[in-house]
Amino acid sequence: MMTTLWLIRYSEIFLKSDPVRRHWENLLMTNIRRVLPDCHVNHERGRIWLSGEVDPERLSRVFGIVSFSKVEKVALSDLNVGLLAFCREIELGSSKTFAMRVKRIGDHPFSSQKMAADTGSIVLEEYPHLTVDLRNPDKEIFIEIRDDRCYLYDTIIEGPGGIPLGAEGTLVALVSGGIDSPVAAWMMMKRGCCIIPIYVSLNEFLDETIHDRAEKVIESLRPYQPDIKLQVITDGYLASAKKELIQAGLEKYTCIFCKRRMYRIAESVARSCGAAGVVTGESLGQVASQTLDNLIVLNDAATIPIHRPLIGFDKEEIIRLAQKIGTFVPSITRTTGCQAVPKGPSTKADLEKILDIEGKLTASKMPLPKIHRPE
Repeated sequence: MMTTLWLIRYSEIFLKSDPVRRHWENLLMTNIRRVLPDCHVNHERGRIWLSGEVDPERLSRVFGIVSFSKVEKVALSDLNVGLLAFCREIELGSSKTFAMRVKRIGDHPFSSQKMAADTGSIVLEEYPHLTVDLRNPDKEIFIEIRDDRCYLYDTIIEGPGGIPLGAEGTLVALVSGGIDSPVAAWMMMKRGCCIIPIYVSLNEFLDETIHDRAEKVIESLRPYQPDIKLQVITDGYLASAKKELIQAGLEKYTCIFCKRRMYRIAESVARSCGAAGVVTGESLGQVASQTLDNLIVLNDAATIPIHRPLIGFDKEEIIRLAQKIGTFVPSITRTTGCQAVPKGPSTKADLEKILDIEGKLTASKMPLPKIHRPE
């Protein structure tokens, strides 16, 4: 008799010390239950097993899962009968070539190679038109033998990999709704960080089209973090600062002062919720505010870590990743764009000069907007 299950594979978790491994395994199982509340979850070292209601699409968004397969469980003593039943189920007869892939865990009087040869012979007796092709077969049959149990499957579905969401704490993410920032947030999710995304609404310079795009982008990240919610913070600082910069003939520094303000707002949110830092979508040299000189000036505005997972990526690499994770389409929604960007933004700001200017701006005395602790 065969029983249908889902086999979940992970890798990095397995390499950790026993206490960390157990904690991460439990966290991964908890995350699976969050997205699949109607399935039963259990595990043994190196594997997690699911039974009941399983949605492969939801499962493919759970960080920590390297891959998974729908499997048929059969006793080792019934493997021959179970194998032929499985071959009928997957319609092996419609193929021309096949390969057996056998993996063992436990003590057995046979090798994996011997079992692959023996089970392959059984298949050939039942389907004499087939030939074995170990390099490029039409169909692969996988058998994982664990002690006296066998698991048969023919498909391996890729997961997102990484480590379980929540294993590394929480970060605040500055999200504009463009291509880069959601990808950066996703990359830190993959490394176990829960994300609190914030969108800073700049009075006079950003309209509802940009806000709506940011909401859509965060919605596209929800399959990876079910409780994610965009926090919108309205701030009037830039409207005042830009007027003063224009009057002083220093409009080229507008983006620098805008980003420094956003860093401070993000830090305020982080401190209010115990987050360990801020993640941004900055990539070195991609736009004027992201040169080495300007990043030094931006870093000075924050006293907590700023994480830039995209710092060495080029635009095409970021776009490919955005397409893969599902954020690209909402990110390219047409918007009016930021109306505050000057015609010739500074690419080589000097920290001492920026601090001097900032100290003279009346706008710099404006308090940070009131931060509501994220739910």
